[in-house]
Parts: sequence; C-alpha cells; structure tokens
Amino acid sequence: MTSNQVEPFQDQPLTEHLRELRSCLIYSLIAVFVGFCISYLVIRPIGTWFFKPLVEVLPEGSSLIFISYQEGFFFT
Repeated sequence: MTSNQVEPFQDQPLTEHLRELRSCLIYSLIAVFVGFCISYLVIRPIGTWFFKPLVEVLPEGSSLIFISYQEGFFFT
C-alpha cells in the first residue's frame, strides 16, 4: 500500500456503531470517576499549598473565610 492510498472503512450495522459508542461512553465515565476520586484525595494538600502565600501575609490572629468554594479564587 502506497502512502497516498486510503484504507477503506469497514461497513458496520448501526447496532455495532451504537455498541462501540456505549463502550466508549462507559470507559469515559469510569475515567472521569477515577480522576474525581484521585483529585478528591489530594484536594487538602493542594489547597494548603495554594493559599500558603496568602496566609503568611495575613495580620496576626486573622484567618481566611470563604462563604463558597469559588470565592477562594477571586481574592486580590
């Protein structure tokens, strides 16, 4: 086969395409779930590292207070 020839697609019935799509979606959902679980395990060390410079310059006896999760990313 030369470099300019294209390999023809295999003809598959619709059910085969749907079966392949279903398996890809299942693998994707499993990967997202595993990624979420791993990131949930390391969220505390990442947050501590992320806010360490801000905590170091706070006045004595004060602390960070965030009402919602996303507020931590909008400080100035």
